[in-house]
Amino acid sequence: MSSDYNEFTRKMEKSLNVLKDELGSIRAGRANPRLLDKISVDYYGTPTPVTQLANIQVPEARQIVIQPWDTKILNDVIRAIQMSDLGINPNNDGKVIRLVFPPLTEERRIDLTKDVKKLGENCKIAIRQIRREAVDTFKKKEKAKEITEDDLKNSEKDIQKFTDEYIEKVDKTIEAKIDEIMEI
Repeated sequence: MSSDYNEFTRKMEKSLNVLKDELGSIRAGRANPRLLDKISVDYYGTPTPVTQLANIQVPEARQIVIQPWDTKILNDVIRAIQMSDLGINPNNDGKVIRLVFPPLTEERRIDLTKDVKKLGENCKIAIRQIRREAVDTFKKKEKAKEITEDDLKNSEKDIQKFTDEYIEKVDKTIEAKIDEIMEI
C-alpha cells in the first residue's frame, strides 16, 4: 500500500524543489550566482546559459564576477544581462564582467517578501491539488472494490499527514527566504 503513496510524495517533493529553485533566483541583497541561471546568450546560433559559457565567482557579498571562456562573447553576455530582469548594469574591463549589487531598500525588501509569500502559496496550492488527486485515486480504488472502506479512510489520513508535512516544509522554506531578504 505504501508504494501507492510514493507517486504522490514524489510529486509533492518536486513541487517543493520547484519552489526552492524559484526562490534561489530571487535577489536577497547578496550576490548569488544562481541569479544567472535563467540568462542565456546566443552562442554560435544556440541559446546557451551564461553559467555554461563562463567562470562565475562571488569574491564579495555584493559582487559577481563573470569571466567568459571565449572573450568574443563578452558583449553578448553584457547585452543578455542588461535585457534580463536583474536590474543591474554590468561593468566590463575587457576580460571580465562585474555585477555589483546595491543594498536593497526597505521598500524593495517588502516587495520581495510579498513575491516570496505568493510563490509559497502557489506551491501549497499545487500540494493540495496533489492531495486531492491522491484521495480521488483511492476513492476510485474503493469504488472498484480494490480496497475496503477502512483502507480508504486510513489512506485519506495518511495522505493528509504527508500533505501537512509538505505544507510545513513550504512554510519553513518561505520563512528562511524572508529572513534572508530582511537581513541587512
